[in-house]
Amino acid sequence: MGQPKNDGKETPSETLGELAQQALAVVKKARRHSQNLSNDNYYGNKLAELRADAASVFRGLSAQSAGDTSALAELLEAVFAAQTAPKDRVAAAREFTYALRTTWRESKVTVPETATGLFPLTILSETKRGYLVTIGRQMNGCYGGGWYDAAAVMMRRLLEISIIEAFENKSLSAKIQDKSGNYFQLTELIARALAEPVFPLSRNAKKFLPQLRDVGHMSAHGRYFLAQKEDLDKVQAGCRVVIEEFLHHANLLSV
Repeated sequence: MGQPKNDGKETPSETLGELAQQALAVVKKARRHSQNLSNDNYYGNKLAELRADAASVFRGLSAQSAGDTSALAELLEAVFAAQTAPKDRVAAAREFTYALRTTWRESKVTVPETATGLFPLTILSETKRGYLVTIGRQMNGCYGGGWYDAAAVMMRRLLEISIIEAFENKSLSAKIQDKSGNYFQLTELIARALAEPVFPLSRNAKKFLPQLRDVGHMSAHGRYFLAQKEDLDKVQAGCRVVIEEFLHHANLLSV
């Protein structure tokens, strides 16, 4: 897969705009030839390549506000995802182009420290669950703003919901509820998830789960604990592994 061309005369926002137009052209041709973009065919593979190129350029953009970055990530997902409905894709492409020509017009290629945050919003957008995207946006925004305890608490909440979604998808909600039908707190949710044979967890997920639990607990309940950036950086990889794995078990992400 070739990298998007950028010879110094073309800005990252212009490159993203061109990739979006190429994506619309591929989608149009696929529809004309009755090809499903989610299948393994020329058009589906081409759209996937364009999506990967766009994500690569997006990751290198100089940072804007957390809200602007989150909004652009969601629009990018809508433009390049195979499952997006035709009208939704066209509308998203228009908003995407407008944002690139205004808010992101002068953006340069950098490698910002907080560009991605704790978890990629493009992945959360794939779930089609607005509440997951909102939580992820708040979590990443807190991390980028230096509010590390708040970021850890939102990470804890995202983890809780991801585990619950996985159990609900397997019709196993009763296993993580008390007699009144209320869901257990995170510690017990993790214990039940580790013991559940229906969706065996990877070795890495098992290793990272206790670490995520501890950071979230300390930020939420520790009287004297104040999370530092280093505390979250240590669990960032685990956050990606664990939450994405549970979202797959919840059938909210394609394989």
